[in-house]
Amino acid sequence: MEIKRVGVLGCGLMGSGIAQVAASAGFETVVREVSDDLIKKGFAGIEKSLAKFAEKGTITDEQQREIRSRLSGTTSFEDLSDCDIIVEAIIENLEEKRKTYKQLDGLCKPETIFASNTSSISITEMMSTTSPARQLRFIGLHFFNPVPLMKLVEVVRTILTDETIYEQGVEFARRLGKVPVRAGDKSGFIVNRLLVPYLLDAIRALEEGVGSIQDIDTSMKLGLGYPMGPFTLGDFVGLDTTYYIAEIMFNEFREKRFAPPPLLKRMVMARLYGRKSGRGFYDYTKDPKNPTPMRLV
Repeated sequence: MEIKRVGVLGCGLMGSGIAQVAASAGFETVVREVSDDLIKKGFAGIEKSLAKFAEKGTITDEQQREIRSRLSGTTSFEDLSDCDIIVEAIIENLEEKRKTYKQLDGLCKPETIFASNTSSISITEMMSTTSPARQLRFIGLHFFNPVPLMKLVEVVRTILTDETIYEQGVEFARRLGKVPVRAGDKSGFIVNRLLVPYLLDAIRALEEGVGSIQDIDTSMKLGLGYPMGPFTLGDFVGLDTTYYIAEIMFNEFREKRFAPPPLLKRMVMARLYGRKSGRGFYDYTKDPKNPTPMRLV
């Protein structure tokens, strides 16, 4: 089966980005959200992103219009029934995902491939609510933020994924202009499996007085050539997101390196999420940013 029509579940930051790259790659793309307002908000973000590409000369005005013409929004699951592949990018909540997939399984044609953009939840746990035939056509497609700019896609297979379907997923990622890497269905896949312990170790180093927030960030940037230090990166990703992923990984592997440090837990409880809340390890409400004052003892 050739993939021609793409469905996207969710029109938030990730969903709208996935929809944009799919439409840009020439696919007819329909995006499902729970309300028209959320669709309008997501599509406004796509328009803004496409306008930036046009301003830079990456795409022409005509291409911008063509991409937009291939995009449509809906609040109905039924409008996804004839899609060849559906990429889910809704809230990182297992029960919500399972409920959504169960509903779609009864609506979509047997050939439809189901894919999840989850960064940490087991693909197997999500697919278990669908029919045995659909489970063979279930994969993970983990994109990275911002989707239109980041080249990597982790293509995840379960122990039941049909090999032909899996290779279709790899080729689909290539057709989107991405670089696919193959990964097994282990929590965190490749990137977060390596990234999360690094971020958690940086927090432990801070707790133990190894160095200050700024000194640890500077050390990792200048000593290893990283574009940003672990605390700046954690604030960008979202400390609540990091905590959530770490909890999932610790529950699966039961290894200390995946256990969220007490400081991270307390920062999340205090709503110090990072850039999106205005404060995390750094205070972004002031220019220039400075470390958020915190008593560690």
